[in-house]
Amino acid sequence: MRKKDAATLLLIPILLLTVLAPDSEARRKSKEQKAAEEAAIAALPEEYQNWLAAVELIISDAEKKLFLDLAKDYQRDAYIERFWAVRDPIKRTARNEFREDWNERLALAADLGYDDRARTLLLNGFPVERFIIDRCTPEMWPMEVWYYVGSEKSGSEFLLLFYKVGATTANYRIWDPIMGLRELIALPGQNLGSLENAGRALQTRLEAICGIEQAEIVTAGLVQLVSTQGGVTGASTFIFKIREPPEPPSQEWVATFSTYSTELPENAATFDANVEVDFPGRNQSRTVLQGAVEVSPDAVKLAEIGQSRSYNLKLNGEILLEGKLFENFHYQYNFTEKEVENAAALPLVFQRYLRPGDYQLLLKVEDLNAQSFFRYDEPLTVPQVDEARPPAPTDPETARILAEANAAIASGENTIKIIQPSGEWQTGLLGVNTMTTGNGIDSVKFILDGTDILTKRRAPYGVEIDLGNVPRARTLRVEAFDEEGKEVANDEVLLNAGQHRFAVRLVEPRRNKTYTSSLRAQADVQVPEGEIPERVEFFLNETLVATVYQPPYIQPIILPDEMIGYVRAVAYTTDGNSTEDVVFINAPDYLEEVDVDFVELYTTVLDKQSRPVDTLTQANFTVTEDGVQQEIVRFDQVRDLPIHVVVMLDISASMIEELEETRKAALKFFNDAIQPKDRAAIITFNDHPNLVSKLTNDPEILAGGLAGLKAERGTALYDSLIFTLYYFNGIKGQRAVLLLSDGKDESSRFEYDDAMEFANRAGVAIYSIGLKLSKKEGDARRKLTRLSEETGGRSYFIDDEAQLSSIYDAIQRELRSRYLIAYQSSNVSGSTRFRTVEVEVDESGLDAKTIRGYYP
Repeated sequence: MRKKDAATLLLIPILLLTVLAPDSEARRKSKEQKAAEEAAIAALPEEYQNWLAAVELIISDAEKKLFLDLAKDYQRDAYIERFWAVRDPIKRTARNEFREDWNERLALAADLGYDDRARTLLLNGFPVERFIIDRCTPEMWPMEVWYYVGSEKSGSEFLLLFYKVGATTANYRIWDPIMGLRELIALPGQNLGSLENAGRALQTRLEAICGIEQAEIVTAGLVQLVSTQGGVTGASTFIFKIREPPEPPSQEWVATFSTYSTELPENAATFDANVEVDFPGRNQSRTVLQGAVEVSPDAVKLAEIGQSRSYNLKLNGEILLEGKLFENFHYQYNFTEKEVENAAALPLVFQRYLRPGDYQLLLKVEDLNAQSFFRYDEPLTVPQVDEARPPAPTDPETARILAEANAAIASGENTIKIIQPSGEWQTGLLGVNTMTTGNGIDSVKFILDGTDILTKRRAPYGVEIDLGNVPRARTLRVEAFDEEGKEVANDEVLLNAGQHRFAVRLVEPRRNKTYTSSLRAQADVQVPEGEIPERVEFFLNETLVATVYQPPYIQPIILPDEMIGYVRAVAYTTDGNSTEDVVFINAPDYLEEVDVDFVELYTTVLDKQSRPVDTLTQANFTVTEDGVQQEIVRFDQVRDLPIHVVVMLDISASMIEELEETRKAALKFFNDAIQPKDRAAIITFNDHPNLVSKLTNDPEILAGGLAGLKAERGTALYDSLIFTLYYFNGIKGQRAVLLLSDGKDESSRFEYDDAMEFANRAGVAIYSIGLKLSKKEGDARRKLTRLSEETGGRSYFIDDEAQLSSIYDAIQRELRSRYLIAYQSSNVSGSTRFRTVEVEVDESGLDAKTIRGYYP
């Protein structure tokens, strides 16, 4: 807990838990539940009691239960950091704006005395203006009127009135109109009339009591609140709304947090194991900690599922520094019976990077098949390591098989990193520089899209490369070698990848290197903006070896004697998306050179009336690539698969009369077509493109993106189309562009052929809608038609913008009626030329539409 937070929390007495408690929660919990919770809170150290009081309005029941179940202070501290992190509105910055704002509000609430004003301030922020009404006494109670232009609870302006009953209390109540005006009267016999008749008579009466200035403020508070909220009942409902706690963020983190614990369940069955710790090398300024938990196969249960027999173990680890959680880690291991049939122990190997110093190491191993556990809790002293040393586990066989994996650690002193070029688009001549560490690098080779372009033999290691005129994805790789020509480090980046790129790359093992008994698998993960990796799975061939849940994504892997096979790393995000990388080990050179393309074709089948047909099976389709028939390996109907769609709206000067109808049709499309699993974005364009709404499924955000549009300036259609297709980089699955324009490009720096090539490379279906394009403008119509036909979309030409809604409906039906047909290309030539694809249907009268081809 930070010192600033702790100081703020001391302002909050525990008795205020009931004052700040959510209204609905107090009614929901039984007396027994509340008593048990209060007892658990009372048993906590004071600083954690104060913290719970401080977050009472924003903590969910599930979050509070988890916090009260934690047994150790270091776990509570880690929980508090995570609690704030999931609420951080801008996660890519070091600041947590939500946490800072909440602590500032707590300090202000302390000055107000923790009454209804404090609750309102915590949930809605401080008002723009606060009026103290102190001239109405003794006839009326002391009052305050608060004015907001908007808050987290309400997007429009509103006034609130607070009053204090009696001279002995300091607490203000919020005035609920359903109580009536009598609630505000201090002296018996006074009469202010009724809210229904509030008007000049009320104003006159208040002026006599409070004076003209304060009477005007009180009248505004009374009348404005009721009138703007639709009467007394509406105003009362509004008061309830602004007092309700906010919806908590996704509660997935609660379950995830508890999975990292090293505490054993109550009355858990246990087994014995041996823990060996060593420090086989260093990585820059940190020492490599290598741990091995050696579990006897006799101590755990062998699971039998069908023909599969395996041991399945999960390892949780926590490292404490000065009594605080420094880091935690989470692994899962799977051993087939055949893999360990002669082993004395199952080696659960883990690796971390730590600075020299004194720590506490806690481990929990769970046998997933028997629900039994092993726990380890011992001090850990991490030494300063000057050079790599061979490990020395007790078990000589473990030492032997891990020696080769540990040898890779020594090369960690020699690293090379490509400095990511600035800007989103890279075209033309681009200077690329690298950053290196260590003294063992003698030369660096630069490789672009698999082709060697230059080898530099002295620092600085940089190169200038020609990326062409159109921004397309290019893979740049660097390999660093020592004096003997041995590769000691490498790095790889995808240029023009876009902000949505999700990728994993195996840094180790390395291609064209021989491994005998073990290797050290290491993966780098790149996720889309705003996402986090959920886990990385390491496979040896198709056997899952280990699952690593946080970086560094490193796992030693034991190999059968001189095996030929491959290591596969699969990375997942929290929403279930995955990506993978494969490296062959000990394979013949020709096998490494075989790169089989997996081609996905989103296909629409239309009947003679151009209506989508969605009743076909895999047997009805034939796929050819460059005239060679391909074997279909996947076939799905995509009505239930998510769709990513960008609506491109022409807002050039020629669209002035059509803009309003265009906006309405786009809004209707978003409301009708975008389901919770889908994502849509809006890009407007005139003489330049503008992303007005990022990919989202929130209709309010999409509607906001359509607000404030103005038709002006010229048309850069081709530039804007390339910009839109580039925005799709890194997104997998079904993708579509809905392009609305008059079709006449006036100011693009890219040519039509550039846009066409980019569209063929992108693999995104383009549905083009040409508005009021006469037959005299045949060239523009032909270009839009070709863009659509070659990408698997359709083109429409209309004379009236009122037809847009029906066209959007037709496109929506088509997107929900497509087939996903996938095959592994039989072309292993390595050629990068364009490959033509055709999909045919065996029923007459039907026409299959998909991309015309692809670039491998």
